[in-house]
Amino acid sequence: IKECADEPVGKGFLVSCLVDHRGNITEYQCHQYITKMTAIIFSDYRLICGFMDDCKADINLLKCGSIRPGEKDAHSQGEVVACLEKGLVKEAEETDPRIQVSDQCKKAILRVAELSSDDFHLDRHLYFACRDDRERFCENTQAGEGRVYKCLFNHKFEESMSEKCRDALTTRQKLIAQDYKVSYSLAKSCKSDLKKYRCNVENLPRSREARLSYLLMCLESAVHRGRQVSSECQGEMLDYRRMLMEDFSLSPEIILSCRGEIEHHCSGLHRKGRTLHCLMKVVRGEKGNVGLSCQQALQTLIQETDPGADYRIDRALNEACESVIQTACKHIRSGDPMILSCLMEHLYTEKMVEDCEHRLLELQYFISRDWKLDTVLYRKCQGDASRLCHTHGWNETSELMPAGAVFSCLYRHAYRTEEQGRRLSRECRAEVQRILHQRAMDVKLDPALQDKCMIDLGKWCSEKTETGQELECLQDHLDDLVSDCRDVVGNLTELESEDIQIEALLMRACEPIIQTFCHEVADNQIDSGDLMECLIQNKHQKEMNEKCAIGVTHFQLVQMKDFRFSYKFKMACKEDVLKLCPNIKKKVDVVICLSTTVRNDTLQDAKEHRVSLKCRKQLRVEELEMTEDIRLEPELYEACKSDIKNYCQNVPYGNAQIIECLKEIKKQLSTRCHQKVFKLQETEMMDPELDYTLMRVCKQMIKRFCPEADSKNMLQCLKQNKNSEVMDPKCKQMITKRQITQNTDYRLNPVLRKACKADIPKFCQNILNRAKDDTELEGQVISCLKLKYADQRLSPDCEDQIRVIIQESALDYRLDPQLQMHCSEEISSLCAEEAAAQEQTGQVEECLKVNLLKIKTEMCKKEVLNMLKESKADIFVDPVLHTACALDIKHHCAAIPPGRGRQMSCLMEALEDKRVRLQPECKKRLNDRIEMWSYAAKVAPAEGFSDLAMQVMTSPSKNYILSVITVGICVLFLIGLMCGRITKRVTRELKDR
Repeated sequence: IKECADEPVGKGFLVSCLVDHRGNITEYQCHQYITKMTAIIFSDYRLICGFMDDCKADINLLKCGSIRPGEKDAHSQGEVVACLEKGLVKEAEETDPRIQVSDQCKKAILRVAELSSDDFHLDRHLYFACRDDRERFCENTQAGEGRVYKCLFNHKFEESMSEKCRDALTTRQKLIAQDYKVSYSLAKSCKSDLKKYRCNVENLPRSREARLSYLLMCLESAVHRGRQVSSECQGEMLDYRRMLMEDFSLSPEIILSCRGEIEHHCSGLHRKGRTLHCLMKVVRGEKGNVGLSCQQALQTLIQETDPGADYRIDRALNEACESVIQTACKHIRSGDPMILSCLMEHLYTEKMVEDCEHRLLELQYFISRDWKLDTVLYRKCQGDASRLCHTHGWNETSELMPAGAVFSCLYRHAYRTEEQGRRLSRECRAEVQRILHQRAMDVKLDPALQDKCMIDLGKWCSEKTETGQELECLQDHLDDLVSDCRDVVGNLTELESEDIQIEALLMRACEPIIQTFCHEVADNQIDSGDLMECLIQNKHQKEMNEKCAIGVTHFQLVQMKDFRFSYKFKMACKEDVLKLCPNIKKKVDVVICLSTTVRNDTLQDAKEHRVSLKCRKQLRVEELEMTEDIRLEPELYEACKSDIKNYCQNVPYGNAQIIECLKEIKKQLSTRCHQKVFKLQETEMMDPELDYTLMRVCKQMIKRFCPEADSKNMLQCLKQNKNSEVMDPKCKQMITKRQITQNTDYRLNPVLRKACKADIPKFCQNILNRAKDDTELEGQVISCLKLKYADQRLSPDCEDQIRVIIQESALDYRLDPQLQMHCSEEISSLCAEEAAAQEQTGQVEECLKVNLLKIKTEMCKKEVLNMLKESKADIFVDPVLHTACALDIKHHCAAIPPGRGRQMSCLMEALEDKRVRLQPECKKRLNDRIEMWSYAAKVAPAEGFSDLAMQVMTSPSKNYILSVITVGICVLFLIGLMCGRITKRVTRELKDR
């Protein structure tokens, strides 16, 4: 045969060559002869061509046996070769080997291993070591073409495999790692592919090109580039990739670089890939620290074996996750790279088992640091990565490029808008999003985050060990982080605001809400913050579960740290913020800055708003969202922290419940908190849409009664419809609460404040002078205006507003803060039953009037007398009397307009007129009132001429009093006429002097 034509004759080279190329021998007898010769040659190393010459010195140096014949039996000749093979393997595993095998002998040893790769009988040492194991495991495996070797390799870690055979097999595998031709089946199956893809080019040093790792990387690169590699070769590659993952000792780099870590953390685990996974665990930082060289050796091995392409290569993962794959991923073909993706989707779910979770995260740690190891990602994004991120070939790595840099580049381009420039292809973008969603569950799967935030994680988040807590913790401590870490966490949070589905755990928790309320926005290819907005809007639906609500609230709180973290707000207001609020970063400050600008422009009737329309719309959304939880208003929260702890400890934060709690106990709050709550109420009364509780409780009533109402007039509209028969009781109760609040201070009633703008300083200036800034007036100004209403001295607009307030407070004593404050003891002792009534209809006020004589406190007595005075001015402010006399007013006083005591005077005249018959109840109530007024006149005499005139005009004996006064004046006039001048007349001369 032509391959052996040039070999020299007489030195054994020809037989050696024929043995090597025996597959090409066509002559049957020659083939039989060579097969017999092969068995003879390999039984005695001295007969192997050139072996004695090349390895004589090494045999002595390594003490591998005698080279003199006859000293050992013939079978021990294989031991010498085995000893040399072990020496060769050991040398590769040492940094500074004590004994080195000569290059000539190395070649000879590998040559012998190559020649014996066909039939395991030819490796005498392995044959004798594994005879029993061959019978046990591979009895039916026919010898030849390396089949028995492969069978034994597959059973290497069986419990019943003898240690002697296992060691021999390991040595052989190590030789294959150094020279792929030592595996007959691999060399044969991949011969044409190696040639086709130039994986054994002549200009490379033999030691490199023969390495199994080089062959695997070269052919894997061809596969990943979409080139055709024969199925036989791919099958062989799969076997050897699995072999390298299964036994770390087959990779000299691992032994060299990770020896210390193996001894310290992972000793005695080398079977079935456990040691490798133990090392991965150490690298992840779960079992101490690991050297950089060991980490790089592991990363290289993962690239060589490429388990991301087929999970079955990683035996430890395969065994740990078998049950999960059978249940959660049974719809995916076995060996498909999407199995790993499926496992990641089910991470931290009920279907996941703990062992699988650990093995999966250990592997994903390395896959996340080299984008090429995610087969699907590489296939779909290699064009984009080359175009945008300047990547190298699959089997080329750049030392200058940090771990995860390519993927970071891809996801930055994935979320670019069209205006920002080049974007990824649709399928690459989808793949990048898939991986982002999966990896966000563990900070260790984000190389940049782990690298830059290692110190901060230890400092702030050492106790946050549960799933997803580490990133949340970093976000909570954003302002405390070192600059590099803050940037990374900030960028990731900004990304989450655009695509909240990156938060896979949150999405899982919120699945029911998304399906019910947000499925339309969840299905969008591009999120743009719509899904989070939908979740916030539906945060308090009854379908909402606690985990989802907590997650959504946490994200809202994180958003407050930087306006960039609210994607929609950022996109709508970016230019406005740069122009009007430069150097402001915190979202709450940005919202205040923009809101103030909008308000000022509105008040000044500016021709053109400085804040753009789209920003004003989004600003409104942000303002409304902030009212839902006190923590979303940091200044208010900080001011009231101690009060919340003291008074509202068991009240949940959501649904503005803490804010409502603080409002209800406002008098007990610390000064700073009280001031902040008052300011908040002032803002809410100016713009009731910002009153979260009112809007929530009265949502349906607003739709029914105020669909057209402007947001600023919402409370006014609700007040007008409060006593409607179809008004919801809960909403009515809430409106009453807000009315009570408004009546405590005129500044909380914008309508009254505007109507009485001139009257307040005119009549109540002394109250304003006594008041301190930021303190409430406890209804003093309104009480002052009520008295002036009774005196009929207010302007028409102010009078209308005060009339409404008097009418409402006459029905419900709680709407009169001065009465409630000064008469609290009397109400509880004299009118407890009336005060406990579910519906207030003026019975408490009536009770106080009836019991006026029993009231001892001067201030309370004064308040009741003021009520009586007010009721004289208008019957509408005396609900008990008005109800009793409603028919009589209709019959006798229908033509008389209400107000200024006109209808009351009409009823008094009717009472005195014997011809008019009033209703018994009305008559009784009027007589009661006359008695009360007469007592009031005695107790509280007129303070001035105007009060005296008013008392006379509103007195039931008005005609009598006026008659007496008229008679008195006439008598004085007559006396003057009759008696003449009392003084002496003065002459003209005296006047002119």
